[in-house]
Amino acid sequence: MMHIFLKEKVEKELENLLSRNLHLETKVRNIVKVLPNLEIISSDSKQLMEMISFASTLAENVSYKVRKLDTARARVSECQQRVHDLLDLQLCCDGVQMSMTNGDFEKAAAHIHRYLSMDQRLLEKTADDVNQDSVAVNNSISLLQEAANKLRDILTVKFNEAVADEDIASVERFFKLFPLLNMHDYGLEKFSLFLSTKVKFVSCLFIKLVFSSDKRAGVLYADVLTLLFEGIARIIEVHQPLVETYYGPGKLLKLITNLQDECDNQSKIILNDFWRHRQLARLTNIVREKNRSSTPTVKLDPKDLDQLLGEITIMHSRYNLYLRFLRRKVAGDTGGNEQDKSNNEEALNELEGKLKSSELCRLMQELLGEYLLLEHYYMEESVKKAIGMDTCEPGSPISSMVDDVFFIVKKCIRRASGTANIDGVCAVINNACGVLETEMCTTLLNTMKQGFPSGYLDLTQAYNVVMQGRLQTNDTEHTKTIFIAHINNTEIGADYVNTLVTSLAGEVVCYTELEKRKLESCLAGLSSVSAAMGSAQELGMHQLRNTAVKPRIATWLDTFLTLSHTLTEEEFSSYEANEPFLRSFVGNIDNLLSEFKLSLTPTNYDNLVSIVATEVNQQFEKVIIKTEFNRLGGLALDKEVRALVSYLSKATSWSVRDKFARITQIATILNMERVSEISDYWGTSPLPWRLTPNDVKKVMKLRVDFPSEEISRLKL
Repeated sequence: MMHIFLKEKVEKELENLLSRNLHLETKVRNIVKVLPNLEIISSDSKQLMEMISFASTLAENVSYKVRKLDTARARVSECQQRVHDLLDLQLCCDGVQMSMTNGDFEKAAAHIHRYLSMDQRLLEKTADDVNQDSVAVNNSISLLQEAANKLRDILTVKFNEAVADEDIASVERFFKLFPLLNMHDYGLEKFSLFLSTKVKFVSCLFIKLVFSSDKRAGVLYADVLTLLFEGIARIIEVHQPLVETYYGPGKLLKLITNLQDECDNQSKIILNDFWRHRQLARLTNIVREKNRSSTPTVKLDPKDLDQLLGEITIMHSRYNLYLRFLRRKVAGDTGGNEQDKSNNEEALNELEGKLKSSELCRLMQELLGEYLLLEHYYMEESVKKAIGMDTCEPGSPISSMVDDVFFIVKKCIRRASGTANIDGVCAVINNACGVLETEMCTTLLNTMKQGFPSGYLDLTQAYNVVMQGRLQTNDTEHTKTIFIAHINNTEIGADYVNTLVTSLAGEVVCYTELEKRKLESCLAGLSSVSAAMGSAQELGMHQLRNTAVKPRIATWLDTFLTLSHTLTEEEFSSYEANEPFLRSFVGNIDNLLSEFKLSLTPTNYDNLVSIVATEVNQQFEKVIIKTEFNRLGGLALDKEVRALVSYLSKATSWSVRDKFARITQIATILNMERVSEISDYWGTSPLPWRLTPNDVKKVMKLRVDFPSEEISRLKL
């Protein structure tokens, strides 16, 4: 049995192998066909390898020869340079002697410059290599070195004589020769000192000219400081091409640094005189005393500071413009390569360090601090005066306070922006924020807290007022006018704040991204003023509701309780024709709204209508709950509610229908014919029901014709 199984297995394997025989033969035939091609490929590969090997060897040989040629060329070039240097050395030696004898310092300096540009070590090596000429070469070198030292001394003397004679042409002539003798720093130092004397002379001249005129007496010192900065800028502008041409890029900083020293001296004289003649120390001491004491002995009129603050602003504006000019000049004084750009960054850092440590910077920072102190005082006192002189013009919804206060605030901030100092601008904006909150917002809030006078609610209160002598109609009307105007002030003031933020964001110039972020941060702080205005407005409308709206509506709704709402057909017809409640109620509301429509701003008037709608809804619901109805009474109520909602919707641009959702649903329930009819409304209305199931049952029980048992069986 086992043998049979093995036999069958072996036969199957043989069959499988035989079945693959045809496939294998096909593969073998294909391989046989490809074999000749493989031999060709192998032969071509060997040939290609030999060619590549030959090319590589050839390239190495050529490269080696090129390197040898390059070395030889470099040696030939070096030899030529030595020859040229030797020839130039002799020419320079002969030429410098002749030029010095003839007084032609330009040519002499050119020869010395050619000698100094030679490699001294290479010249000495050449002298050693050429034994027969070594004496001549060494003599030429010594002669040129002596000539260079002598020419340096001569140019120094000549330059000093030209400076003493104020011969500008000669000064510039010898200034151009210093760099040819490798005297760059010396030449720049001497030339900048010469220009500094010019700055000093021109500054003194400007002071005499300006102070001899009375046309601009209020800004004399700002004019003198401006002329000083313009004079220095003009000197730099005129002589920059001279420095760049003969001394190369990156050398302007030395000139600016020395000129800045003289600028410090002259500006100190001007600013010290400004402090003395403008009595700045006395004014700031008075302000500081006022800040420390609630009862200062001397008080300044803000108007007296107006001109002074304007002059300080101009001085700071010119100062910052001058600094930007210096930075721009140093930033532009650079070459085209990366090394020059790196040196330029170092030069800018050095300039910033020089400016920050300068006497001018210290004086201007001190002046800025005093300016901010006086500006804050000016703004605060002017705002207080504007609030104290607050009046209500006929026909105007707001009082004079709003326009006057924001005019003062904008004036102060815009004046500060004229300094071109973002820190000063931000300080004034922060001061403005504090003044608006502590003075204007507090005043408006205090008015709101006093409430809206609407008359006297009882005889006892009226009697007490009469006894105190305060019962005057004119006073009451004036108080009402002020209250309404101040409510409007809160809204208009918040709008003015937003407008101020937008305008300042576009007007104040920011020169860096950091300055822009500082300004945005300060302007964002003004949102606290808008919030304070909003709080005062909200309190004012709340007071108006409690005093002028709520008591009146309660009184007018009492009429509804005196009328029967279990009506017969005849009574319903009479009720519908005469409208004993609705006509008088809508008329009273209309009179109430008319009383405020012309005096309130549109937004505040819409707020008032919304308050009236809310109060009517709340109190009307309470009155309805106290009344009994039949079918016709419910129908009359439904018509009254619809008419009331329609009237108030027309009185405002805002939607008030949502406020009457509960009372509308109550009227709908009371207008039903049967208790079971509630299923047609409950859960099927597109608007959500504001009444709970218990509220619905409670309202249904107001219908005297609805069985209580049926109402109790309702499942909602």
